[in-house]
Amino acid sequence: MTAPLALTMGDPAGVGPEITIAAWTALKDSGPAFFVIGDPALYDGPVKVIQTPAQAADFFSTALPVLPALLQKPAIAGKADSAHAAAILSSIEMAVELSASGLASGLVTNPISKSVLYAAGFKHPGHTEFVAMLTQNLKQSGPRGPVMMLAGKHLRVALVSIHTSLKEAISGLNAEAIIQTARVAAYTLQQDFGITSPRLALAGLNPHAGEGGSLGREEITIITPAADALRADGIDIVGPLPPDAMFHEEARAKYDAAICLYHDQGLIPFKALDFWGGVNVTLGLPVIRTSPDHGTGFDIAGKGIARADSLIAAIQLAADMAARRAA
Repeated sequence: MTAPLALTMGDPAGVGPEITIAAWTALKDSGPAFFVIGDPALYDGPVKVIQTPAQAADFFSTALPVLPALLQKPAIAGKADSAHAAAILSSIEMAVELSASGLASGLVTNPISKSVLYAAGFKHPGHTEFVAMLTQNLKQSGPRGPVMMLAGKHLRVALVSIHTSLKEAISGLNAEAIIQTARVAAYTLQQDFGITSPRLALAGLNPHAGEGGSLGREEITIITPAADALRADGIDIVGPLPPDAMFHEEARAKYDAAICLYHDQGLIPFKALDFWGGVNVTLGLPVIRTSPDHGTGFDIAGKGIARADSLIAAIQLAADMAARRAA
């Protein structure tokens, strides 16, 4: 039996508290068991304050287990407040520490607002980079990330560049980044997704994958050499492929994950296929980390209309990954 999962509080003024209760309601009878690190006052439902992660399984069927991380002031739904930053970050740090020690089998992070954290002096581009920093000194097997993957029923996409402008993503594109992303993705598909021989598809950058150089030369100078190097290492990868022709149903049947070169190249087709149920997975870390693929939803927080589909999928995927690592 694996340890329970640790959910982080996320921004307490966003949809995190209500989708956490909704996820618990959906999963309390069948699991997987989890606990949330947050302020017990946030959760509108049966709550059981716990002192250790091991207690979560004892109460999970009757109440949401909460390991306290108290706010400095009450949260108001929809009202972002930098006063909450310390508790938000503490929740993430605790979840990482518990996952690293084995007391939690992984962490599932509720959405944060980077602007709230930046106002309190946060120095990282986002969740992914912060979790990577917290785990940088831990030992792990396989190539090191972080690599962001979006995983859903119909598509998986791993991103070479994440939270950067399109101009910077293109100007900074290099073969080494493509190779590292693909290596991390291939290893994780084997280790955590149970795919014995992963098949990868590498997207081109330019229309028609450059049209032989007439529409851009990055495919010739950067992307194809990276693909050749990966194939020489024994990784099953095709491409560069024209991005507009690699996401329809027949094309997707030929690969297990797409390697996309910048944020929207991967997320637009991904969200078009599975807007509500997608999961953000951080690859190449010594701990398991998943997250719902949406933001804080300040505009709908507290209105009772936030959907928990993505958080539920993130919890189930993290549990599946943990079970494979424990096998």
